[in-house]
Parts: sequence; C-alpha cells; structure tokens
Amino acid sequence: MSYSTLPLWLLATPWLQALLPGQPLLEPLLPCLEQLSQLLEQFRSRPVTPQATYDLEQELQRQTRELARSLLEWQLNRLEPADAPQAPPRLCHDGDRYRRRDKHPNTLATLFGDITLQRFLYEPYEPGQKCLHPLEQRLGVVAGCATPALAERAGQAAAERPQRQALEQLRRDHDVGWSADTYRKVTGELSTALAEQRQPAQVAKVLAWLRQAQSSRGRHRPLLCAGRDGIHVPLVRGPYREGATATLSVFDRKGKRLGTVYLGRMPEPGQPTLSRQLTDLVVAVLAAWEGPAPRLAYVTDGGWHPTDYYARVLRKLEDPRRPGQRLAWERVIDFYHAAGYVWQLAEALFGDTAAGRGWARRMRRWLREEPRGVTRVLQSAAYQRNQRQLSAKRQEAFAGAYRYLQKRRRFLDYHGCRRRGVPLGSGVTEAACKTVFTQRLKQSGMRWQVAGGQVVVDLRVLRLSGVWGDAFRGYLRRRGEDLNDTHEQPTPERQEKAA
Repeated sequence: MSYSTLPLWLLATPWLQALLPGQPLLEPLLPCLEQLSQLLEQFRSRPVTPQATYDLEQELQRQTRELARSLLEWQLNRLEPADAPQAPPRLCHDGDRYRRRDKHPNTLATLFGDITLQRFLYEPYEPGQKCLHPLEQRLGVVAGCATPALAERAGQAAAERPQRQALEQLRRDHDVGWSADTYRKVTGELSTALAEQRQPAQVAKVLAWLRQAQSSRGRHRPLLCAGRDGIHVPLVRGPYREGATATLSVFDRKGKRLGTVYLGRMPEPGQPTLSRQLTDLVVAVLAAWEGPAPRLAYVTDGGWHPTDYYARVLRKLEDPRRPGQRLAWERVIDFYHAAGYVWQLAEALFGDTAAGRGWARRMRRWLREEPRGVTRVLQSAAYQRNQRQLSAKRQEAFAGAYRYLQKRRRFLDYHGCRRRGVPLGSGVTEAACKTVFTQRLKQSGMRWQVAGGQVVVDLRVLRLSGVWGDAFRGYLRRRGEDLNDTHEQPTPERQEKAA
C-alpha cells in the first residue's frame, strides 16, 4: 500500500476512523501509545545490551497488557446506553419481572488485569429474588467477578496446582490479586458448570477413538474397556476415606490403546455417583455408535466395589441399540493382583526361600501363558500343601490365597485374553488413581473437604481426558442459550404506542 492511499484507507475503515482526533476511542489509547513511544525511544538512545533487551521485553509486555486492559474496559462499558431512559425499564427473566435501577460499578478480573464495569441493576418485583445485571449475563461473567477467559485460566490452574501457587500464577500472569474466597467462588461455579458438559465431550472423544479403531488394521475387533478403582483421600475431619476413579478406554485391532477418558469422585458411601456416571457414559457411547458393535471388557482388581458394580449393574446392562438384549462383557481380574496371591501361596508353602521364589515364578508364568493356567496353579499348590505340615498362621495365609484364586478362576483366563487382545492388567485405572488424585490432592500437608476436593477432581478429569476445550465451548454455548430467557417487558406506554 502506497503512502498516498493510506489516508483514504484509514478513512474507509470504520474501526480505524475511531482513532482519528476527536473520536472516543482515542482517549483510552493515547496515554498507552505515548508510554510505548517513550519506551522505544529510550531503548534506541542507549547502548544495546542483554539487560536492556530483557527490560524492554518485560516493559513492553506490561504496557501492552495495560493497553489491552484499557481497550477492553472502554469497549465493555459502551455496551449499555449511557443514559437510563435509553435502557429497557422492565425485564423478564426466567418467568420473573424486574425493574431498572441506576448503574453500579463492579470490578471484573480479566486476562489483562482488573477493570471497572458500569452496568444497570434490575430489581425484582418479588421479594427474595436476586437482583439482575443483564450486561454481566451477556458477557458471561463468572461468579460476578471474572470474565470467561480469566475464569478458564483459574480453572486450569486449580486443576494443576495448589491454591497458593494458582493465586500466585494469576497475580503474575494476569495482575489479578484475588483472595482465597474469591478464587474458590470462581473455580467452584466454573467446575459445577463444566461438569454438566463432561459427558457429551467425553462421548464425542470416545466415538472418535472408536472410528479410528474401526479403520485400523489387525486381527481383533475394536475393544471398549471399562475399569474402576479406589484410593484413600485425606480429609479435614476424620481419617482417610476411599475416593474412586473410573476409566473408559478404546483399543484398536492390534490391541493398542488409543485413548482413555476419566471419572473421579471424592469419598461417598457406596460410590453411587461414580457408578451412575460410568454407566451413563458407557450407555451414551454405545447408543451413539453407528458402526459394528465393539467388544466390551471390564478389567479391575477383585475389590468389593468393582465386583459389586459388575454383578449388580454392568453384567445386567441392556444394549441401548437392541432393547431387551444384555451387553456381553468380558470380566478380567487384574493379572498383577492375582500374581500377588500366587506369591502369598509360595510364602505360605515354602517361606522366604529360593525354592519358594522359583515355584512362584513358575506358577506366575503358568498363570499368564498356559491354557487353564489358574487350574494348574491351584493343582500344584494343593499338591505342595499335602507334602507339608504348615503352622496355623501359614495355613490361614495359604487358605486365603487359595480361596481368592479358586473363587475368581473364571475371570483369570489370561492365556485367552492374550489370544483375544484383551488387556491383562488394570494399569490404566490404577494410574488414574495417581493422576486424578495423588498428584494433586495428596501433596504434603493437604487435607480436603469433600465438596472442595470434588471441585478440583471435576476440573482435573476434563484436563486428563483431553476434553477441556470441548467442555468449555459447550459451557459458553449453554450460557448463550440462557440469554433467551431474558427479554424486555413492554410497559403500558409502549403497548399503547405499538397499538
């Protein structure tokens, strides 16, 4: 573009016309532009050194953030009329009526720092209802004090690091000096809203993996594998209590895991919420899947909650695409838990000896690689038991391990699992206990309220499942749809004028 055409181009660009002298946008820009000009002039007038370059970058970042903050504050405060008579005198929202009052200031935290927003307040006709700020609704303000973009940063920080570090990050990166109460208010409201978007986002993610698995090469049908496990969480009051995680993974035709989505719940008697979430997720995926039915596997340890869930819920679950027909699940007890009981048998029979370790290694190999491996292990254990006189303590340990393997022998067909491409271990679910809970909720000195811990867990499973972006976009769409519930209520004067 030549210099001769530049003025004409500026005059023909509506937004750039606002930068001309006498226009309103120039007022917030001028001080920032002057400071930037002075900064660049100072840098040019001094020797160029690494320290000077570092200082320039730091100051440019600070001043450009201030420029963006001024522009955002200026723009948001121009969204409502400056004069009260130009704003609707009456509004309806969610069936309730409101009357306009004066504008009031509110401090909002943004990506660029705090701004002051002047917005109209609407007072409810009915006592006991909360006042309404329509502009904040339109902007998507979270907890009355954060823009959506800043609230997202706060939620991501809460999912990854302790409160003190998160607050320090917000102060350093966004010049936001929140108290702990404000931080918890914002992250709590965001966590509740995003939790509603978790299942649709996870379903879409699993379906994408199933399509990838369906188009892969290999000798097995794609596999949808569920699992769950428990972990003890430190609470503010009382001893540690058991929280729980659940996973849903997709394996391709070669038995390669393509991805996993996660669920997590703080301690709850009976874990009904986690059971419901896992069931709803599985049903939603299978109902939406349009290709050939994948194989289904449930791989866990032999704990009470995983076993009870399988017996009471999962094996009775109906196929959502074929009402009246049950889904065919393959139940697998984690190989490494079963191998632990083989070592318990060896210790009871041989004690801590080389012969016992050799026998255990041989039995472990049989359990994993031989057809009817668990039967062979139990036969060998019974034979060795008949050759020895065991103490009462060793006899009790032997009987407990023997009963564990015998009772669950139909879930210990590891040779068949390897042949069919089914995972032998629940390592994915056990790792979920570490990534969902331990890395974030079990750091030194941490103690949790159940509600506060659940805020963090709900945010964390979105990050670990790789669906944060989809869930947040769904949340913004939902808030946009809610705006339809707010509309102007015609006054008698306007109704008469319209007639």
